[in-house]
Amino acid sequence: MKKILILGGGFAGVDAAIHLKKMDYDVTLISDRDYFYIFPTSIWVPTRESEFEDMCVDLKQLQDAHKFNLIVDRVKEISKKENSVKLQSGEILNDYDYLILAMGASKMKHKGLENTLSICGNPEHSLKIRDALDALIEKGSGKIAMGFGGNPKDSSAVRGGPGFELLFNVHNLLKKKGIRDNFELTFFAPMAEPGKRMGPNALKMMDTMFNKLGIKQHFGKKIKIFENDGIIFEDDSKLDADFTMFIPAGTGHDVIINSDIPTNDAGFIKIDDYSCVLNEDNSLSNIYAIGDIAAIEGYDWRAKQGHIAEVMAKNTAFNIQERDNGSANFKGYNEHLNILCVMDSGDGAAFVYRDEKRAFMLPMPIFGHWLKKGWGVYCRNSKLGKIPRLPGM
Repeated sequence: MKKILILGGGFAGVDAAIHLKKMDYDVTLISDRDYFYIFPTSIWVPTRESEFEDMCVDLKQLQDAHKFNLIVDRVKEISKKENSVKLQSGEILNDYDYLILAMGASKMKHKGLENTLSICGNPEHSLKIRDALDALIEKGSGKIAMGFGGNPKDSSAVRGGPGFELLFNVHNLLKKKGIRDNFELTFFAPMAEPGKRMGPNALKMMDTMFNKLGIKQHFGKKIKIFENDGIIFEDDSKLDADFTMFIPAGTGHDVIINSDIPTNDAGFIKIDDYSCVLNEDNSLSNIYAIGDIAAIEGYDWRAKQGHIAEVMAKNTAFNIQERDNGSANFKGYNEHLNILCVMDSGDGAAFVYRDEKRAFMLPMPIFGHWLKKGWGVYCRNSKLGKIPRLPGM
């Protein structure tokens, strides 16, 4: 039985482990957390609509359900040449036939970033955001700024959707408490048209929604530094804020940048359409990279999302099995590139979709909020094998 080592316990890594175990491989999953975190629904932790524990799926439970091996430890070094992985504990692993890298991305380092919190960073940040909001609500007034940044070397590394969602949910929370008029809410981003990748119609609808909800917009100026009371921009103008939530763009994982694995200019792992890292002679290596850690090529509007990571995981499992069977009938990720999300607002949602042929945003009042809630339940229970997965997933 061939051995496969998977680094990363997020959407990509967990799905790869599940699919490969069904194919009867000897699978070991390594994660620096002992739980799988459901990031897309973590937007409700800061507003107290959900508990932090609701976002966590114990990896031991997933291990029991799917029978893969589990090591909770941090990856320290990877060597393609030596076919080895060194862990923080000092353990060196080199007895594997395939290595799947699914550790996600690092975040771009902005000056003063310690004065912000991110809904897409360390999961515990959601609790700190909740505490900061609680303090402002107890005070009864304040200025809240939320936004996201970009990576000029890789446009796919931007993750702005959760920022929009969290701010809309905060607006809804303050409105329910009858204190919305006491707060100034601002969404900021260094690009002139944040959300443009969703398509022109979606961009117009977002602008309309901001104006309707009384949310200010601060776009098109690069960030110079984050301070404890606001953001300074390149022209030395300042956006005052009692609390700042900021989602930095992704960049190459620190461990990968310090390894001998080939990367693009942004530090993401170079792969072919089948998620395989190629050798210098363009032959297939025994390393695959899936999810945010990989350099995803394609359309200008492409984005790294959880469902793309899951497609890459499923295809990689299939491709490894085909390879071991002497076939080259591989499946690629590029044909599956699209933007797909339910953008929640706390009292409704909007369905966002874009591919190479179309782009639209469909409002879903009330129902959309509960649809996303239902997806969270589905995500947890389908991962645990308690309910069937939807066709094609």
